[in-house]
Amino acid sequence: MHAFTCGRCGQLVFFHNSVCLRCDAPLGFDPERLRMVVVADEERRCIHTVTAGCNWLAAAPGEACASCRLTRTRPADGDVDALAAFAAAEAQKRRLVFNLRSIGLHLEPRDEVAGTGVAFDLLASDQQPVTTGHAAGVITLDLAESDDVHREQVRALMREPYRTVLGHFRHEIGHHLFTVIVTPDDLGEVRERFGDERADYQAALDRHYEHGAPTGWEAEHVSEYATMHPAEDWAETFAHYLHIRATLETAAAYRLRVDGPTVEGGDAFAADPASVDPASLAALIETWLPLSYALNAVSRSLGDGDLYPFVLPPAVIAKLDLVHRLVQRAAD
Repeated sequence: MHAFTCGRCGQLVFFHNSVCLRCDAPLGFDPERLRMVVVADEERRCIHTVTAGCNWLAAAPGEACASCRLTRTRPADGDVDALAAFAAAEAQKRRLVFNLRSIGLHLEPRDEVAGTGVAFDLLASDQQPVTTGHAAGVITLDLAESDDVHREQVRALMREPYRTVLGHFRHEIGHHLFTVIVTPDDLGEVRERFGDERADYQAALDRHYEHGAPTGWEAEHVSEYATMHPAEDWAETFAHYLHIRATLETAAAYRLRVDGPTVEGGDAFAADPASVDPASLAALIETWLPLSYALNAVSRSLGDGDLYPFVLPPAVIAKLDLVHRLVQRAAD
């Protein structure tokens, strides 16, 4: 995420702001320029400003913005509780769209006739059974995930170290983008790294929930869930790639750097996200690891758990490198 300032007075403002708290300038996010701007024409605001809490600008008056256009289904207007959860989910979806655009990937709305693009169905499970997941370009999210208590209960039940709405979106968009950035010529290398995505999914799902992750999974996978099926390994790895790229971008924008500590032997943990070469996965990882160590230490000092509770062994870094090369090739 970039660091934004008010175009009128220079005050620090944030991605979700719609007004400057210093000078009252009306603000909106321009998704084409990836900038927060002073809104000169209020009619350029997304038509879902109220319903989705959206502060983005649309391409033309009376239209939805680039993020809201991707939403196919939402709660009914009279469902107050679900609409609040919907707005919270949309805020995280806007972060996803920004994250992708900042690395050169754009999402197109679903074209049902052509079978292209992506659609988001954001549904309330208190009204109907909802399973978060991806199918043929349609990403479904159970809006109960927007509730902190529910999400933490599920996280503990599933023995997951990390569970967020943004994490869900990054994982599910990884499934979709597999069909976009992986060409037939890439499948040999992809299957060598991740396994054959054509393997029986239901059988893999049943096996995973009956027996759990195999012993020693940490050497090859970024999470236990990644061991379930090659498609999930890809999606989990893709999500972590987005975690890393977004966090490094934010750290660079706020000029965060790590200059230590120096450990026995003279080696220092050092990272300067502002100077990292984003074209090199090795450089990204070399910067990410010291930064994540420092952020985890700060989080523990506040009495919380690790901000990034994962380990990246060589096999996972090799998978991240493959994802990185495919993203770099597909980026506009």
